[in-house]
Amino acid sequence: MPARDTVEIGLNRFARRGYDLDEVSIVPSRRTRDTDDVSTAWQIDAFRFDIPLVTSASDAVVSPATAIAVGQAGGLGVLNAEGLWTRYDDPAPAYARIREAAAGGAPPVSVLQEVYAEPVKPDLITARVKEIRDSGVTTAVRISPQHTVQLAPAVLAAGVDLLVIQGTIVSAEHVTSTGTALNLKEFIADLDVPVIVGGAANYQTALHLMRTGAAGVIVGVGADSYSTADAVLGIRVPLASAIVDAAAARRDYLDETGGRYVHVIANGTIENSGAIARALACGADAVQLGEPLRSAAEAPGGGIWWDSVAAHPRLPRGGASAPIEPAGSLADVLNGEARTADGRTNLFGALRRTMAKTGYRDLKEFQRVDLVIGGASGDELR
Repeated sequence: MPARDTVEIGLNRFARRGYDLDEVSIVPSRRTRDTDDVSTAWQIDAFRFDIPLVTSASDAVVSPATAIAVGQAGGLGVLNAEGLWTRYDDPAPAYARIREAAAGGAPPVSVLQEVYAEPVKPDLITARVKEIRDSGVTTAVRISPQHTVQLAPAVLAAGVDLLVIQGTIVSAEHVTSTGTALNLKEFIADLDVPVIVGGAANYQTALHLMRTGAAGVIVGVGADSYSTADAVLGIRVPLASAIVDAAAARRDYLDETGGRYVHVIANGTIENSGAIARALACGADAVQLGEPLRSAAEAPGGGIWWDSVAAHPRLPRGGASAPIEPAGSLADVLNGEARTADGRTNLFGALRRTMAKTGYRDLKEFQRVDLVIGGASGDELR
C-alpha cells in the first residue's frame, strides 16, 4: 500500500489526508452472483451471527426485549449496563418524560441528564442480563472504561457471553496521576469471556488494543449525525481511513501472533445500507449501528435517538433527535422488505445485494473488493 498523502497546513506542519465513508465507492468486478449464494454470516470467538451487526448500547434503541429481538434476527444486541434499564425497576416513566420533552422537537439535553442522574443498581444488571440469557440469544453488555472495575463483577456474575468496554476513545495505556488506571491487558487476561473494546481512531491504537487480548476492536468515535464530539472536543475521525488503518493493524497482529485474528467493528456515521457495505469493504468485520434502528417500531425510545454520551453529567457530546414515525418492524429494518428507497430499511438484505452484484460469496472475500475515491482526486485507497 502506498504511503498516505500528507498536506502541509502551515509552515512545517503537516496533516495526514483521511477519507470518510461517503467519499469511498465500491467497484463491481467481472463477476456477479445470485443473492441466494451470498452469506453475510459473521463469527467472533464461539458466537456466530447471521448478519454483521452489533447494536449501539443506546437506551434509545436497545432494551432487553429489543436485544432479544436483534439476536433472534441474527445480530448482536448490546445492553448498556449504565443505562435506564439498570437505573430504574420500571424505566417507562423515564422514557415517557423524554418523549414528552420531544413533543415540540428534540428533547433538551438537560432532560436526559436528569433522567440519567438515578444511580445504577447492580441487582438490576443481574436481572436484565438474566432476561436476555433466558431467551437463548447471545448476551452482551456494555460498560464504560471509567466504570469497568466497579460494574464488571455484577455483569460477569450475571453470565454475559460477551463484554463490551466502550468509550468515545479507549486506549490500552491510560496515564493518570490520581487513582489507579484500568489496565486492559491485565483485566482481559483474568476473564473467561471474550471482550470487545473501543473506540480506536488509528493504526497504533487499534494494534495496542488488539495486544490486550481483546476479541474485537471498535473503530471510530461513534460520531453519528447527532454527535457533537467535533464541536466539543475537536475530534473527528474519517471513518473509511480509520477502518483501513485498523484492518492493517489486524493483519500485522495476525502475523505477530502467528494466527490470532481480532475483529474490527466500525462505529460512526453508518446510517444507511450503502454505508454498511462501504465499511465492510474497507475491512470491517461488522458494523455497530444505533441511529438507523430508531425507525423500528420496537425501538424503546419511540423514534427518538440519543447516544449514551448525550447524557453525560458534565460534558455531553451529542444531542437527541426529534421523533420519527416507524418505518416498519425491527425485522423490516434489518432484513425485511424495503418500503422506501433511502437505504434505511432492509439494511442487510441490501448488503447481500451489494455482495452479489460485486461477485463475492462471503464477508471475508468482500473485504477484497476494489474501492475508488470520488471527486477530482481519483486516488485509490487500495
